[in-house]
Amino acid sequence: MTIATHTTASALDRSDLEHQVKEMYRQVAETPQGEFHFEMGRALAERLGYAPEDLDRIPAAAIDSFAGVGHFFDLADIAPGEEVLDLGSGSGMDAFLAALKAGPEGRVLGLDMTEAQRLKAQQLAQQNGFATVTFHEGYIEAPPFADASVDIVISNGVINLSPDKPRVFAEAARLLRPGGRLAIADIVTEAPLPEQVKCNATLWAACIGGAIQQNDYRAAIEKAGLRIQTVREHPEYRFLTESAQGASRTYGVKSVSLLAIKP
Repeated sequence: MTIATHTTASALDRSDLEHQVKEMYRQVAETPQGEFHFEMGRALAERLGYAPEDLDRIPAAAIDSFAGVGHFFDLADIAPGEEVLDLGSGSGMDAFLAALKAGPEGRVLGLDMTEAQRLKAQQLAQQNGFATVTFHEGYIEAPPFADASVDIVISNGVINLSPDKPRVFAEAARLLRPGGRLAIADIVTEAPLPEQVKCNATLWAACIGGAIQQNDYRAAIEKAGLRIQTVREHPEYRFLTESAQGASRTYGVKSVSLLAIKP
């Protein structure tokens, strides 16, 4: 994710935001047992709908640092041999699960701006024989991959962190082959967030401050040329701290997953 792009919060210090996000997710990678605004780990993954038998087949350390907000693998319906891009791949849990679905003939690309997350994921891939998964440095607004090069783009709880969401969706559309799928989970709102929330870099890093209204979120996907097919909510997802819970109650901050198709 690059912060040197347009943002809905003009007063937000974008360099501070990037620092806050990188620092928070460095801690997620290195000390997943720490205290955060959000829940993490295997218990969360299973409650969101991840199959325990799939989780048993991937590195436990990747699951420990899982900070996603929903489940979309049934929507993605990854087939053997397909190529998958994970935007904001973190410590690799979703990328490793995608590799299981894509099989030895498939390929999975992980993209993340946080070095600690990337290094952890790379090491876990090498140590556990995930030869079809590679992790790359970069920003979700500017993925360093060719046009029409992947079958599926996935992302879990990351796009809300971007101050230029339309560009993220435009890039996803660029990267997808015709008929390709965007399968994501993210945080959206029912009501507009006030400036004091949108300009709080800590709440951005906690997946709240950067969330936009659900209708605007869907409109940005459709403007990118993708056709939304399925949207569902994840009421089982919840924030942990009082400030995050307060924002969630007041502005209808919630988790959704969706599937969109490139015609």
